[in-house]
Amino acid sequence: MKFEHFALNVPDARAHAKWYVEHVGFKIARERVEPPYTHFLTDDTGRVIVELYSNTAQTTLSFATMHPSLFHVAVVAGNARAERQRLEKAGATLFSDETLPDGTVLLMLRDPWGVPLQLCQRATPF
Repeated sequence: MKFEHFALNVPDARAHAKWYVEHVGFKIARERVEPPYTHFLTDDTGRVIVELYSNTAQTTLSFATMHPSLFHVAVVAGNARAERQRLEKAGATLFSDETLPDGTVLLMLRDPWGVPLQLCQRATPF
């Protein structure tokens, strides 16, 4: 087997998907224009896909009140601190800024809906 996608039920899948496309560089691989407004987003490699949808029959997690160690979306950032500033202008907020002993920079932000978004600038990339 291989990984296909992971999914998040969010209050406004259309706005959430648009933010990730405009500010994180994700692309829409597939979308549904009627409820639950499912959007499959991919990174520029096409290998990883996140599904955002708005299923109002179910509750959504309160990401803004959860510690990011419980769940977060992590992306590679060539210059994490510059990306942080750009994303903060787009509505993200900083949760933590950490530099590991090997020089890896890990910044934990929250997107405008509170979902944790980690920017990883690794000294030795995976």
